[in-house]
Amino acid sequence: MNKKKGLLESEISKTLTQWEKEYLGRGSVQVKTDILRNLLIIQLKGILTPAEQALTRSETGMLAVKRNRSELIETGSADLKKLIHEMTGVEAKCFHTDISTRSGERIIVFTLAEDLEAKLDN
Repeated sequence: MNKKKGLLESEISKTLTQWEKEYLGRGSVQVKTDILRNLLIIQLKGILTPAEQALTRSETGMLAVKRNRSELIETGSADLKKLIHEMTGVEAKCFHTDISTRSGERIIVFTLAEDLEAKLDN
């Protein structure tokens, strides 16, 4: 495994967790970042509060939690893109995210302007 890649993945995970705590008031229980070509794939587990978990027991509540969480993260997407650019030196062109209210897991994918994995191999 590329040591630079592993260290950067770990740093991105830590930074994203810190951002969550500052921006959302609570961080994930577990975060894993993978760099794959020009993609950053971030898996966050344990993101729902106990109140949100209770709401997801009904379809109406589940949809409300998904909508609210999506809106919250989207409002901070510019900050997240800036953080990624500062940490990687590569512009984050696109930001995609979804949450599973069943598992309490969020996936975030950044599409980068360059192949970060190849840059780290050099």
